[in-house]
Amino acid sequence: MALPDFRQLEQNKTAIPEWAKYLKDGEFISYSNTFKSKIYFDLFDRYVYPCAETGNIRYYVYDPVKHGADPAGKYPVLMWLHGASNSLMEEGCIMCCGAEQFASPKYQNAMGGAYLIVPLANEKRLADGTLTGTWEKTYSAPVQAIFDRFCAEHTRNVGKKFVMGASAGGYFTWQFLEDYAGYYDGAIPIASSYIPDDAVLDRISRDGTRLIVAHGKHDELVNFQEYVAPRVEKLMQMEHCICFFPEWVYNGDGGISSVFYGIEMGQHCMINWFQHDLIFDNGTPADDRLPDGVTGWIRTVCGM
Repeated sequence: MALPDFRQLEQNKTAIPEWAKYLKDGEFISYSNTFKSKIYFDLFDRYVYPCAETGNIRYYVYDPVKHGADPAGKYPVLMWLHGASNSLMEEGCIMCCGAEQFASPKYQNAMGGAYLIVPLANEKRLADGTLTGTWEKTYSAPVQAIFDRFCAEHTRNVGKKFVMGASAGGYFTWQFLEDYAGYYDGAIPIASSYIPDDAVLDRISRDGTRLIVAHGKHDELVNFQEYVAPRVEKLMQMEHCICFFPEWVYNGDGGISSVFYGIEMGQHCMINWFQHDLIFDNGTPADDRLPDGVTGWIRTVCGM
């Protein structure tokens, strides 16, 4: 399915999604996140990595030391990978990929500080609406080179390494786990239409990589039954893997998420729930296995 150009569309907060007929008494539709967005962009610095193969790659970095963290501390490095078309929003991609709220003082404190890296694919939308240049294996080596160079430049402060992303970024998250065995300590592939074969999953499990694999059962764009259900048993057999497959994707207010930009995709936008830290506004965790949310899981992986 070709995604619309989100730069030209406004969210329709009155659209009634097709799946509304499945709601039970007491359940309601939520059209907005309760966290504030587009307020932390200034905390990120913009860089460009020269690359002849894919074209130069822009990327954004949040540096906790620059923003007051202990210069002698060790901090995890979280690379957030955006979904298809999100790089067309330039710095707005920081929000769409899931990284923005993790730069907030609240989340930084919850994690004990963390570096954030947001690379942008060289996407373009052609006159006929076709999107080109989104994540594919060709990007793997140069984006990994960005990560490696960053870690080399911050050796004193780099702790555990994480990669995470949703939709096309979910696929690309799995790609990094395939290509760089044992490199990443934690990963969160979300709403991905791709899951590696059993041999790769077995190797990832042996590597000790901690995982949260997330996918909504009513995902409008990446059908759960088609892409995930056949692999659930294998995923659940993996060590150190939390399979988060909720019936509904929610916003912080407890409402079931609807996002309509020319197409309904609220249940595909689980990345919004992750920016809520998988904790409802009333303090209830989305999953009892993650009592302190995503930030708490990151602290646990870091041994804190």
